[in-house]
Amino acid sequence: MTLEPATRVDSVPPSGIRRFFELAEEMDDIISLGVGEPDFSAPWAAREAAIASLERGRTSYTANRGKRELRERIADYEAATHGLQYDPDEEILVTAGASEGLDLAFRALLNPGDTVAIAQPCYVSYVPGATFAGVDVVDVPTRAEDEFKLTREVLESTGAADADALVYCYPNNPTGATMTGDEIAEVAAFCRENDLVVFADEIYADLTYEHEHTSIASLPGMRERTVVFNGFSKAFAMTGFRLGYAMAPPEAIEAMNRIHQYSMLSAPTTAQYAAIEALDNCRDEVTEMAAQYDRRRKYVLTRFEEMGIDCFPAAGAFYAFPECPWDDADEFAEALLQEKRVALVPGSAFGAGGAGHLRVSYATGLSDLKEAMARIESFIE
Repeated sequence: MTLEPATRVDSVPPSGIRRFFELAEEMDDIISLGVGEPDFSAPWAAREAAIASLERGRTSYTANRGKRELRERIADYEAATHGLQYDPDEEILVTAGASEGLDLAFRALLNPGDTVAIAQPCYVSYVPGATFAGVDVVDVPTRAEDEFKLTREVLESTGAADADALVYCYPNNPTGATMTGDEIAEVAAFCRENDLVVFADEIYADLTYEHEHTSIASLPGMRERTVVFNGFSKAFAMTGFRLGYAMAPPEAIEAMNRIHQYSMLSAPTTAQYAAIEALDNCRDEVTEMAAQYDRRRKYVLTRFEEMGIDCFPAAGAFYAFPECPWDDADEFAEALLQEKRVALVPGSAFGAGGAGHLRVSYATGLSDLKEAMARIESFIE
């Protein structure tokens, strides 16, 4: 036997985002609007807590599920901000980023050959994660005319009713789309009627600008069939800490933890101390960062309108998803990078429904954002 990739791995292409990052790394004077990462540093108090934990020698493993103190803070935070009630002892699992949580859910709660419906365009790890778990995927492409919201019509027309589970992310990466409580309720009704479990990625929940975020798990009949994923990477600007969490009924968390304890053992200890401090004392910084993102969002949407580029009014996360002014978005993104040194990501990198669009991240300083938009305008002229 030779060291060759397994079939399920070999069938998954490299990330469509990575190619543009690699091109950009070889160039000077690049302004990147392609990275889905806050330009802010983690709150200072959280960083100080991380430093203090190291100075005090707190470098051992924690409990597999995460420090109980952190799980208690998460439970309080979710109850206060999103109306979710979870038992910190049995219904919360601290993970190495929200992405690990979703991977655990695929492997622990679905069997090989089960089918998962994935709302797309979507974060690049969803479909590969399902494939690695041996789970079949039904593409559910959301539409620009619906402002990339997940609708009952789209779910029904794509055959999602026959799936075992539904995966979605709102506010959405890559589109910046959000859904109101009434719109989420329609999805919830579809899932109840067709007995679908739901994997709800809510990592951008606190970056919702024009209405309150509604978690599907807060709706009648949904808590018992939903796993909610969240974390500290986006709203708290703690991407490098690699810390997330999953919330679900006890039997689901127990199954996910069974894999977690044999693979990851526990989430990073230093990051957990930082997260406790972040939840205790850094929520004002989250509010301020969200206000800055909203200011940038409005600026980007206005500039695209001035350029005559169609872009629906994205109202969450830190992305805009304009239509590409060229027929081929990949060619446009590469030419823009080569000629104007602005990095964007073509929408096709995010799966079905993304073709013909561009993901523009406004998680960068306003001065760089203004220069990037001026370069884009110059390029299309």
